[in-house]
Amino acid sequence: MLNLNLKNLRGLVLPSALLLLWWLAVELKWSTSPILVSPVAVWDRAVAQVASGDLWAALSASLWRDAQGFVIGTLAGLLFGSLLGASRWFEKLLGPSFHTLKQISLFAWIPLLSVWFGLGDSAKIAFIALAAFFPVVLNTFEGFRSVPRELIEVARVFAFSPLQLWRRVVLPAAAPSIFTGIHLSLIYSWLATLGAEYLLVSGQGIGNTLIDGREHFWMDLVLFGVLVIGAVGYVLNLALSLIEKRLLAWRQNTIAQY
Repeated sequence: MLNLNLKNLRGLVLPSALLLLWWLAVELKWSTSPILVSPVAVWDRAVAQVASGDLWAALSASLWRDAQGFVIGTLAGLLFGSLLGASRWFEKLLGPSFHTLKQISLFAWIPLLSVWFGLGDSAKIAFIALAAFFPVVLNTFEGFRSVPRELIEVARVFAFSPLQLWRRVVLPAAAPSIFTGIHLSLIYSWLATLGAEYLLVSGQGIGNTLIDGREHFWMDLVLFGVLVIGAVGYVLNLALSLIEKRLLAWRQNTIAQY
């Protein structure tokens, strides 16, 4: 039991070492730059942000935008990727256009999105949805196209209907790739949330917390914002990993049964 707990704590070694190095650098005055603020100052800023409610207001605004963009982009990506993977005709018709559009840098869309959706939350959500869309499409497409032909042939031998073929063979086989796309989509949408808040018109959000800290040269606020962003990203990634593990537990049993 003790050995298992120690293994779980190994991931804290590097953060703890960096925190100690940071504290020593300030206390021993290895650098006199105002950019290097004390961990104590960051902690005090964190306490003030939590006590005032500013953290929860900013974080809830960012997470709400992220959730909307993620859901829109993921659902659209699942639909489009499924059509690309299931229909050769659809792939030939729209595949070349999609593979061209995916080469365009995400941030190159900001001027167009600003014209189409304005400069408020609608443009930010559209930007996040676009970031979530492409990885889901690509991985869904690859998932459907990588289904082993042997499984399909076996299903045909057992006279599966098209619905049974999709539900019992194609979807279970493609599920890992689809979840990979959703996983990437969650990561990209969170990064896009911060980019949208930083590059579009300012408003409430954790990205704007960084802007406030930069403009007033409050480096403790900037570092606090960076730590919050990293912590939220870690929690989102961990939560989806656990959901994915639970949902895919039935996959092997389903394929083996049929």
